[in-house]
Amino acid sequence: MTSSFTRRLLAAAACAALALPVLAQTAPAAPTGNSDAPTAQMQKRSDHRADRQAQRTQWKEKRAERQAQRLTQLKTQLALTPAQEPAWTSFTQAMQLRGDFARLDRDSMQKLTTPERIDRMRAQRAQRDAAMDARGDAVKAFYAQLQPEQQQTFDRQNHRMGADHKNRGHGRHGHGHMGQRSGQAG
Repeated sequence: MTSSFTRRLLAAAACAALALPVLAQTAPAAPTGNSDAPTAQMQKRSDHRADRQAQRTQWKEKRAERQAQRLTQLKTQLALTPAQEPAWTSFTQAMQLRGDFARLDRDSMQKLTTPERIDRMRAQRAQRDAAMDARGDAVKAFYAQLQPEQQQTFDRQNHRMGADHKNRGHGRHGHGHMGQRSGQAG
């Protein structure tokens, strides 16, 4: 029994002796060619953000142009009287696209606690809701200044704008009325 134990002990000692030089080696130095990798990666992210910002600006400009065209067409179709011009001016000013909403910055949001993030998102939602309410009030005030025939034209035009919005791809995900899937009762 002793010889079997001795053989096992010698085998373990030999393995340990062979492994000792491997364990004594220092960690290999980082390759000098990759020292710029984090900087290159940060530059790539920065370039991506700049591209996204440029795309966002271009999209906002196109959106403003489309809105101006629609308002011009609407004004022509409504055939406003000189007495209705001040109401039109107030209406178009209220309908201007707002780009001054604060965007939630990812880096600063990560530094907040979950309840603080929720509060920040709620504050932003409240700001947007207030702007939407102001626009709705402006539409109602302008609508009240229109003659019945003009109101019908406004209603038809507004209905078409909603259909155009849906057809541009915003409603293409299979959702029907009130966000329900197609084929569901609603």
